[in-house]
Amino acid sequence: MLVTRALRRSVDSQAASSRSDSTTTMDREIMNIMEFPFPRLPPQGKFPEHTDAKLLDHARMDRFALLNLLLHAMVLLVGAGIGSFLNVVIYRLPLGISVNNPKRSFCPSCKKQIAWYHNLPVITWLLLRGKCASCGTSISFRYFFVEVLTAALFYAAFLHTTTMFGNPWPFMSLWGPVTVSLWIFLALLVAGTFIDIDHFILPHEITIGGMVVGILCSFWAPSLVEQETHMMGLLISFLSAALGLGLLWSVVELGKIAFGRLKHQFDEPAPWKITQTGDEPPVLTVRIDGEDVPHAWEEIFNREKDRLVITGPELAVNDRTWAYAIADVTMDVLRVKLNAKDKGEEIQWEGVKKLEGQATSIVIPREAMGLGDVFFIAMIGAFTGWKGVVFTIFAASILGSIFALVPRLFGKAEWTAKIPFGPYLAGGAVLWVFYGPQWLNWYLDRTTLQ
Repeated sequence: MLVTRALRRSVDSQAASSRSDSTTTMDREIMNIMEFPFPRLPPQGKFPEHTDAKLLDHARMDRFALLNLLLHAMVLLVGAGIGSFLNVVIYRLPLGISVNNPKRSFCPSCKKQIAWYHNLPVITWLLLRGKCASCGTSISFRYFFVEVLTAALFYAAFLHTTTMFGNPWPFMSLWGPVTVSLWIFLALLVAGTFIDIDHFILPHEITIGGMVVGILCSFWAPSLVEQETHMMGLLISFLSAALGLGLLWSVVELGKIAFGRLKHQFDEPAPWKITQTGDEPPVLTVRIDGEDVPHAWEEIFNREKDRLVITGPELAVNDRTWAYAIADVTMDVLRVKLNAKDKGEEIQWEGVKKLEGQATSIVIPREAMGLGDVFFIAMIGAFTGWKGVVFTIFAASILGSIFALVPRLFGKAEWTAKIPFGPYLAGGAVLWVFYGPQWLNWYLDRTTLQ
């Protein structure tokens, strides 16, 4: 994160004033907080003349060291605690369960609420060896990993924003807003990443809600988007979010035109059927290479104009059958055609109880990218500015390529075949926070010199 010129001027001015008096008010306050093993300063803030100067320096250094140690420990504890809460968000939000009700966490297996002493971040997972204290069912390593990851990211962000301060305590009003804003941003990235991996969705609470929070954070801490005034921070944050949304929206639309259909051709007719259980969305199942491959309805139909086209020598709808027919399927209606030019017979979904047949070709509509990714990059832009948007998209593309190619070299393409694009965007955004500005400046310097 780049520190603005205004921030540096504030730091320099405060540092100059602090050097004017070796025993400042801040020194007295900090030294009075920790009495052991040294006595309090006298009220007038001066030590007796016979006091050894080295002893006083040692006392001040020890107290500052202890307070800084406490500050670092507190950051790690806060990160682990937020990570524990993010586990709740990751599990409950996609399922429509309130993160506040029930207030206490519960075992995903036995549903019994977890006592507070069994819910201490990181520690209890290790002590219980990753098992529920009530039913003994294994608790996924992912819960432990999210807590450790969040703690590490929070601590890294704290170090990143306080590196320029030898003693961060007197300057907390300068680095505090930026650090807290980065913590919020990183927490949103972690939650969005694991929700996307589990459910292939990015909830609006994370993306659109996070975008609003990012704009407010950029107003509070303008240096997030490399600005010096609050109003400019607000403006650049909003425009950067719009830029990110516009860029990925263009990718989605162009990708739909170029890669909007996935076509399967079969040498021998393949059995297929569309089934529905209760109120659940329908599922298309196709026999491919001897295995029944399901396709969820929400994966097939993302737009009202999307069409699933199945061609084959046999089609059965309820008690009716057709030979060499085309099933033209939309979200609203089923059309049975005898050839591609035929308008077909419309059959309303309410009357369809059975739909199956044999297919020689199936054309499935698809998206180059989900709309969740579009709103996700808008949220990222609100926190990082327009440079962060461009860098994140570029870095995400490289990360996606690496994670796709490396497993293929070892014959394990399935390892990363089902990872959506959201985690790569999150990875690119994290790289921008910690390294992006430096890498960008290095690149610009090199190209300028050439």
